[in-house]
Amino acid sequence: MLRHLILALILLTAAAGRQGERVVSLAEESFEDLPLGFFSSPPTPLYEYHYLPAERYRGRWEDAVIMTGRDGRYWLVAEEDGNRLMEHTIWNENRAWTNPILVTGDPEWADYTIEARVRPLATRTGKNACPYCDLAGLVFRYRNNRNYYLLALEEGAWARLYRRQEEEAFRQANWIKLGEAAFSYTADRYLTLRVENQGEQIRCLVEGRLLIEARDSAIRKGKVGLLANMPARFDDVRVTTGPENARAIAARISARQEEVARLRAENPRPQLWKKIDTPQFGTGRSLRFGDLDGDGRLDVVLAQNIPRVRGDAYDMISCLTAMDLDGRILWQIGKPAREHALLTNDLPVQVHDLDGDGRNEVVFVKDFKIQVVEGATGKLKYWAWTPPAGNQENAFDRTHGDSLAFVNVSGNRAAHDLLLKDRYNKFWVFDSRLKLLWTAECRTGHYPFPYDLDGDGRDEIFIGYSVYAHDGRRLWTLDGQLRDHADGIAAGRWAGDDRPATVIISASDEGFLLVDTSGKILKHLRLGHAQSPSVGRFRPDVPGLQFANVNFWGNPGIITILDAEANVLTSVEPLHIGSSLLPVNWTGDGREYLFLNGHPSEGGLLDGWGRRVVLFPEDGHPVLCGDVLNLTGDERDEIVLWDQDRLWIYTQDRPFTGKRIYAPRRNPLYNESNYRSNVSLPAWRDLP
Repeated sequence: MLRHLILALILLTAAAGRQGERVVSLAEESFEDLPLGFFSSPPTPLYEYHYLPAERYRGRWEDAVIMTGRDGRYWLVAEEDGNRLMEHTIWNENRAWTNPILVTGDPEWADYTIEARVRPLATRTGKNACPYCDLAGLVFRYRNNRNYYLLALEEGAWARLYRRQEEEAFRQANWIKLGEAAFSYTADRYLTLRVENQGEQIRCLVEGRLLIEARDSAIRKGKVGLLANMPARFDDVRVTTGPENARAIAARISARQEEVARLRAENPRPQLWKKIDTPQFGTGRSLRFGDLDGDGRLDVVLAQNIPRVRGDAYDMISCLTAMDLDGRILWQIGKPAREHALLTNDLPVQVHDLDGDGRNEVVFVKDFKIQVVEGATGKLKYWAWTPPAGNQENAFDRTHGDSLAFVNVSGNRAAHDLLLKDRYNKFWVFDSRLKLLWTAECRTGHYPFPYDLDGDGRDEIFIGYSVYAHDGRRLWTLDGQLRDHADGIAAGRWAGDDRPATVIISASDEGFLLVDTSGKILKHLRLGHAQSPSVGRFRPDVPGLQFANVNFWGNPGIITILDAEANVLTSVEPLHIGSSLLPVNWTGDGREYLFLNGHPSEGGLLDGWGRRVVLFPEDGHPVLCGDVLNLTGDERDEIVLWDQDRLWIYTQDRPFTGKRIYAPRRNPLYNESNYRSNVSLPAWRDLP
C-alpha cells in the first residue's frame, strides 16, 4: 500500500512538474500523524520465526534494525512546543556493528535531495569521546541496513560523510569516510542537514553552508532514513528531485510492479483447503507432523510450554495435543492453556517410528524424562531419565532437553538412534531403547544435521561448528576460530553428485561459511547475523543448488541468495524481521520459492530474485506461524498457517498439468526444528 501511495505521489507531482514546477516532492514528513509514544517494538526472539504486526501505526516509516536498550524501545514520537517529532532515546552500545535507522522510500529513488532538522541532545567530546558514539544524521542511497551513505553530526565538532559497508571483522562495521569538515554545535538547537546527490556527486550542507563534496559510485540509488547512536531529535524531513527524474523513478517503479504482477498472475494462487480451530491447545511455531494412527494420512502434534529460570534456555513442555487434520483430537497429555502457546526456542518433541515396529511414536522430554508414547493413543511405552546436565547448563541436576533429533549411528536401515542436546554446550546419543551410547561437548549451536559423509551406512553428526563420527570421535571443529554460535549447519553435494560434498553454516554474527569436509573454510562471508539456512533450486538458471539465509539480530530481514560456491546472487530486504525461510515446491515445474510469512501484504513467497511472486488472500487467516509440506498428495507443497487459536491450510487454486512433476527430497518430518537447515534436493516423479 505504501509503495502505491508513493508512486501516486510521484506521478501527480511529476505531472505538476511538467507544468512548470522546478522540484518534485518524493516525501515530506513532520510526524504529526504518528501517535505519541514509543515507535519501536520491544526486541524479542519471537520475531525470528513468528510474524507479529507492529504495535502501532508507523506511517511511511520502517524500523530497520533490532536493538537493545530500554527494552528495545529506542525510537520515540515526542512533542516539543506543540509539534511532534521523532526522537532517538539511547546511547547505542552496539554501535560498532549495527546502528538504529528509520527508513522510508523506494529502492528506485535516485538523484534526489534529502534535508531535515536534526538536534543532537548530548555530546561526548575530549576524553569521553568514542568511535561512532556521538553520531546522528541523514541516511541516503539506502540499499539495506548494512549498506548506505550517511551525513552525520559527530563529537560536537564535525560534519562527516560516510559510506557504510559490510563488516571486515567480527561485529566491526566498515565505515568508509568520504569527507569531513569542522563544524561546532551544541545540544541546544536544531540544525538543518541537507544532502544533494546526483550520479557520483554528493554535496553535504549544514545550515545552508556547503561543508563536504565527494564523488562515489558504490551505491547509486536507494531509500532514505534517519540514524542515531545517541539521543537526538529529527523533524521536517523532505525529499525532492527534479520533474524529469521523478518521471524516471516512477517509470522504474511501474515497470517493477508490472513485472511482479505478471509473475503473480502466472503462479497458482493460494486456495483454502482446511480450517481447524485449536481452542486453548494452540501453539506457536512448535507443530510436529506425522501419521499417528496408521491411516496413511498425516496428523499433527501441538506442543505448549512453560519457560523456567531465564529467557529461552529452560523451557519445558507443559501440554501435548495430538490431532488429525479434520480437527479430531486423538489424545492429550498435560493441561492446555492459551498463554502457554508461544516460544522463542525449540522443544524436544518429534513424531517417529523409533522402535521400528512400523507404527509412529511420539518421543518427547517432559519432567526430566525421555518418554516414548504410542502415536495413536498417547499411551506410554517406555521412558528413561534424562542424563546429568554437567557443568555448563546446570540450573538442574538433569538436563531438561533443548531439542532432539533422530540419527543413524548404529548402522540400522533407518534412523533409530536419538540425539538429545542442551541449549548450547552438550549432546547425548541413545539407541532406540534409550540406552546411552556416547556423549560429547562442543558449541552445539541450535540443531544437528545427520549426514553419511563416508558412505558406510552410518551418519556423521554435523553440529554447531563440529563433526562427529558415528562412534563419538570428533573429526574436526572450528570452535576455536569462530566467536558466535552456529544457527544452522548442513552438508551435501550442492554443486552436483559428481562434485565433492561441502558444508554450509549460517553462523549468527559470524555470517555465512562454506567449509570443505575436512574443516577448511573455503568462503567466509560477513553477511550480518545469518540464520535460517535453506538449500534448494531457487534459481534454475544457475548451475547446482542455491543457498538462502535471512538475517535477524542487529540487521534483520536481509535475505541473501548464493550459488553452490557461495557467490552472492542477490540480496533483498523485504521486511525487517526474521523468517523460517522454507523452500516451497509451489509450481511443480522444478523451481522452488521461499516462504517469508503468511501476511497478505508483508508476507508471501519469494522467487530466487527476491520478488514476491505469490501473495496470500486477505481472508482473515492466521499469520503468526507457517510451515510447508505436501499434504494433498500431488507433490506440490501446501502451506500451513496458524496462531494460538486456529490452523488454516492452503493449496494451489489450479491442478498441475504436465507429464512429470517436481518432487524434491526434504529433511525428514521426524527432525523438525525452528533452527534446522532446510534442505530440498532435486527429484522428479513421472505422472501417468
